[in-house]
Amino acid sequence: MKQKKKTGLLFGSFNPIHSGHLILANFMAEFTDLDEVWLVVSPHNPLKQKAGLLADIHRLTLVRLALEDQRKLKATNIEFKMPKPSYTIDTLTWLYDKYPEREFVMICGTDIFSHFHKWKNYREILHQYPLYVYPRPGSSLE
Repeated sequence: MKQKKKTGLLFGSFNPIHSGHLILANFMAEFTDLDEVWLVVSPHNPLKQKAGLLADIHRLTLVRLALEDQRKLKATNIEFKMPKPSYTIDTLTWLYDKYPEREFVMICGTDIFSHFHKWKNYREILHQYPLYVYPRPGSSLE
């Protein structure tokens, strides 16, 4: 039986993408068991205001340009094709169904845990999908 390709998902508005995003994605791709990392450009996080965001296509283009020379990193616009606002559980479910040959891992910072309970079906995310958590200044996993 062929082993599933392990794909990390780094969700974000990437408004704009910056060196911190690239450092994190590269670290996860090079120093964990992930085969690659997809940067999922989110049109609208339901827990944040949309005002001040660059147009979706501009943010996607900037991410693609930033990843041009990165063989293990990929930009994806999957959430552009989904109902708005974007809910992580819906994206994860869609990806799981579309790519059964892959195992998806969510990459997130410790900062999300202060409001993770507000996410749609957050318990299902915790039970169905591995999370690779990185430390963020001012937050912890307590």
